[in-house]
Order: sequence, then C-alpha cells, then structure tokens
Amino acid sequence: MNDLQLMSKVASGDGAAMNHVIDRFSKLMWSIVSTILTSVGTTQDIEECVADTFIYLWEHPEKFDPKRGKLKTFLCIVARSKAMDRYRKLARQSTTSLDDDVLISTLDITNDVMSDDTKRTLIAAIKSLEEPSKEIILRRYYYEQKPKEIAFALDMPVKQVENQLYRTKIKLRELLTN
Repeated sequence: MNDLQLMSKVASGDGAAMNHVIDRFSKLMWSIVSTILTSVGTTQDIEECVADTFIYLWEHPEKFDPKRGKLKTFLCIVARSKAMDRYRKLARQSTTSLDDDVLISTLDITNDVMSDDTKRTLIAAIKSLEEPSKEIILRRYYYEQKPKEIAFALDMPVKQVENQLYRTKIKLRELLTN
C-alpha cells in the first residue's frame, strides 16, 4: 500500500490503516525522539512524544501533502518538532531555584577551598545577574551542560552562549574582587 492510499484510509478513520502506519514507522519515530530527549527526558517522555506524533497524524491527516514528500519524511518532521517542544519544556522544568543552602551543599568540590562566606558572596553575585546570563552560568557550571546543550535549551546560537559565558565570567570576577 502506498502513502497516498494509506493516508486516504487514515483520513477516513480506518483504525487498521493507522495501526499499519504505527507498525511501519514506530521504531524510526522512537529513534528520532530518543536522540533529542536522551539528556533531559525519561523513557515515558519518549513514549509520550512518539504517541503524540501518531495522534497528530490521526487528528490532522490533511496536513500530509504527498506533493511535498513521503509519509516517512512528514512523520520525521512531526516527531522532531514534538521532541524539540518536549525538550524545551523539560529543560525549563529542570531549572531549579537558587536556594542558598541547596547551592552551598552541592558545591562539594569547593568545600575545602572556599569558605562559607565566599560561597555566599558567589551565590549573591550569581543571583544579581540578569537573564539569560544567570541561567547560562547555572546551566554551564551547576548542571554541567555544554554550550551546545545550553544553546539548544534556550533556543540561542552556540556562539552567543559562549560569548555570554565569557562576558558573565568577567562580570562575576569583577563583582567578587570588589
């Protein structure tokens, strides 16, 4: 059965045709979604995102245009879009508030080197930063994300994230030396 025939049946509400689409493309959709969500999502998030892709096709079969490409390509684009939306949502949710005690307790590496007073000064300096500088610094040094991951999560170019990190480190250095 070709894409046009299959989508014609899906559009008419044929559940068997939809099951055929799911059987045929679910592994590919899983692969695309899991590649995007691996760093922030759970298996459940991946499953939901794949399901959302097929639900979208079921609810909007008219969006598929065989003149623009194959059904496989259409589903890949929808899956990627759904996964990126989910990634942004999960990345936003994972940002925790700057609670002084939590940050101090998690700075285990610096416990021997920094006094509590210095840590509090550093936290105050980070809190005084404006967005997106504060979030970029936290993601880089607290969550240990790479600039590429930060750029993806904040929907910014990687170079802009790197420049922001550079400028913010200079600003923090100035704040801490004063």
